[in-house]
Amino acid sequence: MNDIFQKGIEVNIPEVLNNRDKRVAIQEKLVNANPTKTIIGAKLNIPGPIKNNTEIEYFFEQEMAFFEQKLNEKFSFQLFLSKLSQPTGPESFYIIDGSSQAVKKLCIDFEESKDYRRLFDLDVHNFGQNDLSRTDLGFPERQCLVCGKPAKECGRARTHTVADLQAKVSKLILEAISK
Repeated sequence: MNDIFQKGIEVNIPEVLNNRDKRVAIQEKLVNANPTKTIIGAKLNIPGPIKNNTEIEYFFEQEMAFFEQKLNEKFSFQLFLSKLSQPTGPESFYIIDGSSQAVKKLCIDFEESKDYRRLFDLDVHNFGQNDLSRTDLGFPERQCLVCGKPAKECGRARTHTVADLQAKVSKLILEAISK
Protein backbone atom coordinates (compact mmCIF):
# COMPACT_ATOMS: atom_id res chain seq x y z
CA MET A 1 0.00 0.00 0.00
CA ASN A 2 1.33 3.44 -0.94
CA ASP A 3 -1.37 5.61 0.66
CA ILE A 4 -2.15 5.18 4.34
CA PHE A 5 -5.14 7.51 4.02
CA GLN A 6 -7.27 4.94 2.19
CA LYS A 7 -8.67 3.76 5.53
CA GLY A 8 -9.65 5.36 8.78
CA ILE A 9 -12.54 7.31 10.26
CA GLU A 10 -12.98 10.80 8.87
CA VAL A 11 -13.28 13.59 11.41
CA ASN A 12 -14.59 17.09 10.86
CA ILE A 13 -13.22 20.42 12.04
CA PRO A 14 -15.59 20.71 15.07
CA GLU A 15 -14.41 17.28 16.27
CA VAL A 16 -10.75 18.30 15.87
CA LEU A 17 -11.37 21.59 17.73
CA ASN A 18 -13.29 19.81 20.50
CA ASN A 19 -10.38 17.38 20.91
CA ARG A 20 -7.93 20.29 21.02
CA ASP A 21 -9.96 21.85 23.84
CA LYS A 22 -9.87 18.52 25.74
CA ARG A 23 -6.10 18.23 25.18
CA VAL A 24 -5.55 21.78 26.49
CA ALA A 25 -7.70 21.01 29.56
CA ILE A 26 -5.65 17.88 30.31
CA GLN A 27 -2.40 19.81 29.91
CA GLU A 28 -3.63 22.65 32.16
CA LYS A 29 -4.77 20.15 34.79
CA LEU A 30 -1.36 18.44 34.71
CA VAL A 31 0.54 21.73 34.90
CA ASN A 32 -1.52 22.94 37.86
CA ALA A 33 -1.27 19.59 39.68
CA ASN A 34 2.51 19.39 39.10
CA PRO A 35 3.86 22.93 39.57
CA THR A 36 7.50 21.83 39.88
CA LYS A 37 7.40 19.51 36.83
CA THR A 38 7.46 19.94 33.08
CA ILE A 39 4.58 18.56 31.03
CA ILE A 40 4.75 17.26 27.45
CA GLY A 41 1.68 16.86 25.28
CA ALA A 42 2.56 14.68 22.29
CA LYS A 43 0.54 14.37 19.11
CA LEU A 44 0.98 14.13 15.35
CA ASN A 45 0.40 16.74 12.67
CA ILE A 46 -1.74 14.79 10.19
CA PRO A 47 -3.40 16.65 7.29
CA GLY A 48 -6.92 16.00 6.08
CA PRO A 49 -9.99 14.33 7.57
CA ILE A 50 -8.37 10.96 8.42
CA LYS A 51 -6.19 11.49 11.49
CA ASN A 52 -5.80 7.90 12.68
CA ASN A 53 -5.68 4.30 11.54
CA THR A 54 -3.56 1.19 12.12
CA GLU A 55 -0.46 2.60 10.40
CA ILE A 56 -0.65 5.97 12.16
CA GLU A 57 -1.12 4.33 15.58
CA TYR A 58 1.77 1.94 14.96
CA PHE A 59 4.00 4.81 13.83
CA PHE A 60 3.09 6.87 16.90
CA GLU A 61 3.73 3.98 19.32
CA GLN A 62 7.01 2.99 17.66
CA GLU A 63 8.45 6.48 17.62
CA MET A 64 7.18 7.42 21.08
CA ALA A 65 8.90 4.30 22.46
CA PHE A 66 12.15 5.64 20.98
CA PHE A 67 11.40 9.11 22.38
CA GLU A 68 10.80 7.61 25.84
CA GLN A 69 14.21 5.90 25.67
CA LYS A 70 15.85 9.27 24.94
CA LEU A 71 13.78 10.97 27.62
CA ASN A 72 14.79 8.31 30.16
CA GLU A 73 18.48 8.91 29.42
CA LYS A 74 18.22 12.48 30.76
CA PHE A 75 15.14 12.75 32.95
CA SER A 76 12.87 10.94 35.34
CA PHE A 77 9.38 10.87 33.86
CA GLN A 78 5.92 9.38 34.09
CA LEU A 79 3.61 8.59 31.19
CA PHE A 80 0.39 10.08 32.51
CA LEU A 81 -1.99 9.15 29.69
CA SER A 82 -1.80 7.66 26.24
CA LYS A 83 -4.85 7.79 23.97
CA LEU A 84 -4.09 5.86 20.81
CA SER A 85 -7.30 4.77 19.11
CA GLN A 86 -9.25 8.00 19.02
CA PRO A 87 -10.34 9.17 15.54
CA THR A 88 -8.70 12.60 16.04
CA GLY A 89 -5.29 10.95 16.35
CA PRO A 90 -3.05 9.42 18.99
CA GLU A 91 -1.82 11.51 21.93
CA SER A 92 0.32 11.02 25.01
CA PHE A 93 0.96 13.16 28.07
CA TYR A 94 4.11 13.05 30.18
CA ILE A 95 5.14 14.47 33.55
CA ILE A 96 8.90 15.12 33.67
CA ASP A 97 11.42 16.06 36.34
CA GLY A 98 13.51 18.55 34.41
CA SER A 99 13.68 22.15 33.27
CA SER A 100 11.31 23.11 30.51
CA GLN A 101 14.22 24.44 28.41
CA ALA A 102 16.16 21.15 28.63
CA VAL A 103 13.00 19.12 27.92
CA LYS A 104 12.06 21.34 24.94
CA LYS A 105 15.56 20.97 23.51
CA LEU A 106 15.28 17.18 23.74
CA CYS A 107 11.84 17.36 22.05
CA ILE A 108 13.21 19.49 19.20
CA ASP A 109 16.20 17.18 18.79
CA PHE A 110 13.78 14.24 18.49
CA GLU A 111 11.49 16.04 16.03
CA GLU A 112 14.41 17.04 13.82
CA SER A 113 16.38 13.76 13.99
CA LYS A 114 14.52 12.08 11.10
CA ASP A 115 12.26 13.48 8.38
CA TYR A 116 9.33 11.37 9.58
CA ARG A 117 9.72 12.59 13.17
CA ARG A 118 8.90 16.07 11.92
CA LEU A 119 5.28 14.86 12.00
CA PHE A 120 5.39 14.95 15.81
CA ASP A 121 4.20 17.94 17.78
CA LEU A 122 5.71 17.76 21.27
CA ASP A 123 4.39 20.71 23.28
CA VAL A 124 6.20 21.61 26.50
CA HIS A 125 4.33 23.27 29.39
CA ASN A 126 5.40 24.58 32.80
CA PHE A 127 3.55 26.13 35.72
CA GLY A 128 3.54 29.93 35.58
CA GLN A 129 5.34 30.13 32.23
CA ASN A 130 4.23 30.58 28.66
CA ASP A 131 4.62 27.47 26.56
CA LEU A 132 8.09 27.25 25.10
CA SER A 133 8.47 27.57 21.36
CA ARG A 134 11.36 26.56 19.14
CA THR A 135 12.28 30.18 18.54
CA ASP A 136 12.38 30.86 22.32
CA LEU A 137 15.41 28.55 22.41
CA GLY A 138 17.05 29.93 19.27
CA PHE A 139 15.86 27.18 16.92
CA PRO A 140 14.27 28.01 13.57
CA GLU A 141 10.52 27.65 13.23
CA ARG A 142 9.07 24.44 11.75
CA GLN A 143 9.65 23.96 8.05
CA CYS A 144 7.03 22.82 5.56
CA LEU A 145 7.27 19.11 4.77
CA VAL A 146 6.67 19.74 1.07
CA CYS A 147 8.72 22.82 0.17
CA GLY A 148 10.91 23.66 3.19
CA LYS A 149 9.55 27.19 3.70
CA PRO A 150 8.19 28.14 7.15
CA ALA A 151 5.27 25.79 7.80
CA LYS A 152 3.04 28.53 9.24
CA GLU A 153 3.34 30.55 6.02
CA CYS A 154 2.37 27.58 3.86
CA GLY A 155 -0.48 26.69 6.21
CA ARG A 156 -1.91 30.21 6.27
CA ALA A 157 -1.62 30.61 2.50
CA ARG A 158 -2.80 27.03 1.86
CA THR A 159 0.15 26.69 -0.50
CA HIS A 160 -0.18 22.90 -0.78
CA THR A 161 -3.24 20.75 -1.33
CA VAL A 162 -4.36 18.24 1.27
CA ALA A 163 -3.58 15.52 -1.28
CA ASP A 164 0.02 16.77 -1.64
CA LEU A 165 0.47 16.92 2.13
CA GLN A 166 -1.09 13.47 2.60
CA ALA A 167 1.17 12.00 -0.08
CA LYS A 168 4.23 13.30 1.75
CA VAL A 169 2.97 12.19 5.18
CA SER A 170 2.03 8.75 3.85
CA LYS A 171 5.50 8.32 2.36
CA LEU A 172 7.16 9.36 5.62
CA ILE A 173 5.05 7.08 7.83
CA LEU A 174 5.48 4.10 5.50
CA GLU A 175 9.25 4.72 5.52
CA ALA A 176 9.28 4.73 9.33
CA ILE A 177 7.17 1.63 9.88
CA SER A 178 8.99 -0.42 7.25
CA LYS A 179 12.37 -0.07 8.96
